[in-house]
Amino acid sequence: MKIMPCPLNGPRNISEFVYGGELKDMPDQNHCSDYEWADYVFNCDNIAGIVREWWMHAPSSYWFIAERNTITDEILKTYDPKELFQQRVEFSESSPSSVQKESMT
Repeated sequence: MKIMPCPLNGPRNISEFVYGGELKDMPDQNHCSDYEWADYVFNCDNIAGIVREWWMHAPSSYWFIAERNTITDEILKTYDPKELFQQRVEFSESSPSSVQKESMT
């Protein structure tokens, strides 16, 4: 049985967790190209070695970051995202009608 140490809930069976993807820098959504945004959302580097990844403890819906060696599958460290991020990213909202009007012009 593989155990992952959850920063909030302590050591748990790996079956309680959901992989959320690689942690990577988010481009400025208001000034990047469609290609840059699609690359951020859909592509991953998939490197061999130590990576930082998003994981979620499913029973508590708690998201956290894990450092994992992709070669050995060893979990090196887990921690709360607050250790890396100081503020929440707010996305500007476009109403569906304004988007539709823009695409028609």
